[in-house]
Amino acid sequence: MIEPREQAAPPAPGSSEPANGTVPPPIRRIALDRQPTVALPPSQDAVAIANTSDRSLAAARRPARGVAGPERMRIEGLNVYYGNNHVVKNVSLPIRQGEVLALIGPSGCGKTTLLRTLNRLTELTSSARRDGMITLDGSDIDSLEVTEHRRRVSMVFQQPNPFPMSVFDNVAYALREQGAKRPKKKVLEPYVIEALQRAGLYDEVSSNLDHPALRLSGGQQQRLCIARALAARPEVLLMDEPCSALDPKSTNVIEELIVELRKDLAIVIVTHNLQQAYRVGDHVAFMYLGDLVEYGQTDALFDNPKAARTRDYIGGAFG
Repeated sequence: MIEPREQAAPPAPGSSEPANGTVPPPIRRIALDRQPTVALPPSQDAVAIANTSDRSLAAARRPARGVAGPERMRIEGLNVYYGNNHVVKNVSLPIRQGEVLALIGPSGCGKTTLLRTLNRLTELTSSARRDGMITLDGSDIDSLEVTEHRRRVSMVFQQPNPFPMSVFDNVAYALREQGAKRPKKKVLEPYVIEALQRAGLYDEVSSNLDHPALRLSGGQQQRLCIARALAARPEVLLMDEPCSALDPKSTNVIEELIVELRKDLAIVIVTHNLQQAYRVGDHVAFMYLGDLVEYGQTDALFDNPKAARTRDYIGGAFG
């Protein structure tokens, strides 16, 4: 039990306590009826059991792995620089339809820069430059008009970013921007509904498509952003930590959506959540300090990583 705090007495003459009126707080003592138990650090066996348990939970939620389709994009010898900072170093990867490619690695390792480069967003930074080759269906992405490229390679960002307009107008925005003339609402309606259905949101908003998008929940806003990206009928969908700001229930909905969408799309997702990468990824690429350390099928990379750095990262030695 904790003894009650008592009023401190004034310092006695000749004592060593301060004479300026400042009195130190009284000592608080806790009476124990037994010796305290000292918590020991977990043994390696205990850590292994915990990791196995976590993996079992992930496996229980994991759907069947996707079947690889045609290659939609290819990265060959990609280097990205911000000034003198070499951010992505000689990375080569295939991106196939029917699969989810999960990019994992600690913060600052180049994952998001790689993703943004696939969408040609790094070139908006004046200090950025790149070399190497990125192709979309065999064509160098630099040979494509940038707006057309971003229609075919859409991106969903970490924080939901709906426009300050209605649910309908958020999804219709991408469709309206594609044409020289602004199509009427009746013409756009079936395409908007289809995109909302593919994003798993239509049943929740169908009663009022004029509802302000900013009044939706966080998970709904993220799915609305996915619907907006899907409305342009892309071939590749890039997702930068799409669940990092969401609760577990919304995260589960988004993960199920990702698995469903991979049937028609090539998907690349950046995630810091290793369990999420294990659940949704068909292939995983581990990056560290700009290097592509290891790439392989998800089960093989998690169960039997070849590189020591991959093994340490997955085992939690650093992050």
